Amino acid sequence: MNNITNDSSTSMRQPTTDRRHWLFQSGMGFGGIALADLLSRNMVSCNFVSQSHANESQFVSQAGVPSRGALNPTHHKPTAKRVIYLFQSGGPSQLETWDYKPLLNEQQGKPLPDSVRNGQRLTGMSGNQAILPLAGSIFPFAQHGECGAWVSDRLPYTAKHVDKLSIIRSMYTEAINHDPAITFFQTGNQVSGRPSIGSWLNYGLGSDNENLPSFVVLITKDKKDQPLYARLWGAGFLPARYQGVQFRSGKEPVLYLNNPPGIDVASRRQMLSRLQQLHEIEQSENHDVELQSRISQYEMAFRMQASVPEVTDLSQETEATLEMYGPDVKTPGTFASNCLLARRLAEKGVKFVQLYHQGWDHHGGIPGGMKTQCKETDQPSAALLQDLEQRGLLEDTLVVWGGEFGRTNYSQGKLTATNYGRDHHPRCFTMWMAGGGVRGGTILGETCPYGYNIVDRPVHVRDFHATLLHLMGIDHERFAAKFQGLDAKLTGVEPAHVVKEMLS
Repeated sequence: MNNITNDSSTSMRQPTTDRRHWLFQSGMGFGGIALADLLSRNMVSCNFVSQSHANESQFVSQAGVPSRGALNPTHHKPTAKRVIYLFQSGGPSQLETWDYKPLLNEQQGKPLPDSVRNGQRLTGMSGNQAILPLAGSIFPFAQHGECGAWVSDRLPYTAKHVDKLSIIRSMYTEAINHDPAITFFQTGNQVSGRPSIGSWLNYGLGSDNENLPSFVVLITKDKKDQPLYARLWGAGFLPARYQGVQFRSGKEPVLYLNNPPGIDVASRRQMLSRLQQLHEIEQSENHDVELQSRISQYEMAFRMQASVPEVTDLSQETEATLEMYGPDVKTPGTFASNCLLARRLAEKGVKFVQLYHQGWDHHGGIPGGMKTQCKETDQPSAALLQDLEQRGLLEDTLVVWGGEFGRTNYSQGKLTATNYGRDHHPRCFTMWMAGGGVRGGTILGETCPYGYNIVDRPVHVRDFHATLLHLMGIDHERFAAKFQGLDAKLTGVEPAHVVKEMLS
């Protein structure tokens, strides 16, 4: 081998490196990688518009804001500080409420064309019918507001507020049965065991009131329909302290919160202090994170003994406010009463209020069923919007209305001039959002003239979740928690997109 003698070649020689020197250099390199990763997790979020969206408003860099949760600061500045989710369990018919389809009335009783169905799956409840007769809505529609939204006459109160709403007529989902469909909407997964939306927000953003839960659940009483399970507001694999707390109607809104007979406040305080000491001893030996959750839950329950009775006392409201919510508001546990309670909780800094109202599963008897459901929910929903607005809360409170899927354009069972039913339909349905940075007077998406397929701007459940998180200051792609060695997210691993057309 020829000897290398020129200076330039000599300068390329690698110096001899001992083991200690190599480990020092490698350690600095690994440390730099780790530091870069930590810094990247806390970088200020910058939203860029691709060339394909060049005609849209440019998103500029926005600094996040401090939070009391795991995500501190937020990825960007939020437009919503809290959420009130009016979940209409059972699947309300879009064809009797928000999606006007005059062709169905013209084609009343005729079979659903194969070219429209296009081989899409049906449930076993109507899949064996000899024909699938098209059924128009028995209720008339009219246009409302400056946006000209078509609304059924079953929703006269909400119709007055359409210019505050962003109406999504092109929602779709993947589940065709109630339990997986509701679970999908509430947790981002059709299989149970994942954290609910409220739990994710509680984990990421924390609480704004130390004396009340950050996540509260309200369920309309005495409604019989598809069952609701506590796992729908559970924390899944997150620590238990992030799960929702159900408030009930009656003298004891939260079970086991009050002191037992013969136990005064001082005794309860002493018992909790001693119990905390025992838990801390156990935690020092076993390092069980759930013990810390248990301690914090006990302390929260103690503080709630004073805060819950105050916030649930609707007698403090003016008569004008009570009248706005309708006659049911004075009956604890009704949808009207829960809507007013949701506003009071929002005022107190509760981050996520989940209202469930059952009774929308109309496989038959739609005319009577829709009259009942809309009578119970229309005026309180509209009053909630009006009440939040006049108190200056709507601009940073996101209100959501919708169910787990829609209903078919054909009748399940016998179709008559005065009666019909509708089966489950995940292919298209309607939801609306208002406040909290949502652009009011927006009508997004369109279904075909038969009301069976989406023909413009489909919005998936994951898109809905991504948009909700965005309004709360969270980038859904960067918000995760470790679970079974993976970065689990509310929006999962499939593509999800923020619905920018809805943003103000």
